[in-house]
Amino acid sequence: MNIKDAVPSLSNSQRRKLTTILSIDGGGVRGIIPAIILAFLEEQLQELDGEEVRLADYFDVIAGTSTGGLITSMLTAPNQNNRPLYDAKDLLPFYLESSPKSFPQDGGLCGQLASFVKSMMGPKYNGRYHHETQKQMYKETRLNQTLTNVVIPTFDIKLLQPVIFSSYRIASNPSLDAKLSDICLGTSAAPTILPSHYFENTYGDGKTREFHLIDGGVVANNPTFMAISEVTKDIMKEDSDYGSIHDKLLVISVGTGSARNDYKFDAKKAAKWGLLSWLTEGGSCPIINYFSEAGADMVDYHNNVLFHSHRCQDRYLRVQDDSLTGAAASADISTKENMEKLVKIGQELLKKPACKMDLETGLLQPVPHLGTYSDALTRFAKQLSDEKKFRRGDISS
Repeated sequence: MNIKDAVPSLSNSQRRKLTTILSIDGGGVRGIIPAIILAFLEEQLQELDGEEVRLADYFDVIAGTSTGGLITSMLTAPNQNNRPLYDAKDLLPFYLESSPKSFPQDGGLCGQLASFVKSMMGPKYNGRYHHETQKQMYKETRLNQTLTNVVIPTFDIKLLQPVIFSSYRIASNPSLDAKLSDICLGTSAAPTILPSHYFENTYGDGKTREFHLIDGGVVANNPTFMAISEVTKDIMKEDSDYGSIHDKLLVISVGTGSARNDYKFDAKKAAKWGLLSWLTEGGSCPIINYFSEAGADMVDYHNNVLFHSHRCQDRYLRVQDDSLTGAAASADISTKENMEKLVKIGQELLKKPACKMDLETGLLQPVPHLGTYSDALTRFAKQLSDEKKFRRGDISS
């Protein structure tokens, strides 16, 4: 059977508008993995609806944290023809070109030692190339100009509060209508890796607001639930009796990979750790890894519970590889060798069995009827295409 024909069809009486959400995790150079996944998804949509279509045409909201926020902006910012600034197929070349310049690598053992010492005294990278690139890409483009709704989390270290740059919030909080370049620099300002980002946003009748931002991963490295919350609040403004929303959603959440096995330590050993060990043991930063892993997993856990409870689990797909090891799990190792490895990981992920979280163990388990991730994404592409046609009136309600 053709996988595109395996999508359950809805009768006219069952058909209703779905809210479509795409979410992209943070992960630095590991953004290479979702770049490959999203290029595949856009290719499937183009096979159905023509080469001119783009991901922003199909999703009511695209959410992204850190490197996912960069991808979100690239897919939704308008070019001079009011079409997406980047096609999904352009994401991978962008990462391969920009990552070594954003994260220049010091060679050899002495270079690695120097890099470690520098990271103890200040940001590991000065961020100049990253800053210039974002400013050049987006120029004066602001949040309100994106081609679909976006949700990008950051954290303000002066207010000690999350700052969510959301299309849904601009009307009630116009100070959030900042330049996309500043939003991207804020959400990707990973502590110890890149400098925090300060800017003043001028809005309204000359009013200004200061922002003191660091990486959105502090708030939500997996922003899926945040996107759902923004959609829910928006709908509740119009209809307070709307009820549960999960049976009215179609959600694709794309991870940047996890090194679950590399993060495991013996409690007897960890009991003797001091601050330095919690920050550097195993060549990584265990305490940050644990916060990031736990946060992303809890979002996936809650989504699986809620979608399953409303018997619509096949409208939620989490694309994630939890078997990364070594340099591939790093957010900033941009050597040619490691980037080629990440490309291969992304390509192989499409061929792996599609998984869902086991709610008892928390581990990813293959779901036989989903096939591979490429099969599942192909089915979702068909659903997205059908939804777009339904809204145009090509599929009767």
